[in-house]
Amino acid sequence: MPVRYLIVDDEEPGRINLRLALADYPDWQLVAECDGNAAARAALARHDVDVIFLDVQMPGETGLVLARELACLCEPPLIVFVTAFSAHAVDAFEVHALDYLLKPLDDTRLAHAVERAAAMLRQRQREAYGAALRDYAVAGAAPYPERIGVRSVGRIEQVVVDEILWMEAAGNYVELHLPARTVLHRITLNRLEALLDPARFLRVHRGAIVRRDQIASLATGGEGSHRLALRCGGVVPVSGSYLAALKAAMAF
Repeated sequence: MPVRYLIVDDEEPGRINLRLALADYPDWQLVAECDGNAAARAALARHDVDVIFLDVQMPGETGLVLARELACLCEPPLIVFVTAFSAHAVDAFEVHALDYLLKPLDDTRLAHAVERAAAMLRQRQREAYGAALRDYAVAGAAPYPERIGVRSVGRIEQVVVDEILWMEAAGNYVELHLPARTVLHRITLNRLEALLDPARFLRVHRGAIVRRDQIASLATGGEGSHRLALRCGGVVPVSGSYLAALKAAMAF
């Protein structure tokens, strides 16, 4: 069955470029091209749509307005944002398991987005995606997310931020350490840190962030190294550049 998709962009060159790029995927079928949210709503009323490529910055209503409307649906179409937004805004898309493309389009990044969307559709993840999208809509009015949509291959899992005891970098992934298991999330530690409440989480190393209420004791090793013991039993290295902030946190 073909993947039915919709392009929403107020600029015609943007629509044309995306349509031509997606022509390389024979299983993907264009339903309509829309120059704004009003046309997109009309197209969605007439057609079944699996994936929407949605421009963020449009005059009048932004693409985020339509995304939040779609969040009310039980099984909304998958949304791939097309954006020239800042890195922080892109972080917000990632942490809620939404996909995005930066302008100008990159063929490799588009291929990844197409593959990810197709995998989610094959595994019937529309309902889980709907939950992630609702989290994103709620987070628009809150400074920090309460849940994270963790992506694996074609799947989404909701992780409550308050259940994360500590986290460590693993290349372009982050290992989220929960009370009974560890979850691998495809995001960098720097990007995730930007969205965490600093009153609840503290970076102690370039590769580690801990929940403040997990801080137990600090030990000094050979050659001036430091290691932080956590209440959950974990042990995390501490680098010198974060030592003062850690000691200040332990003083309270």
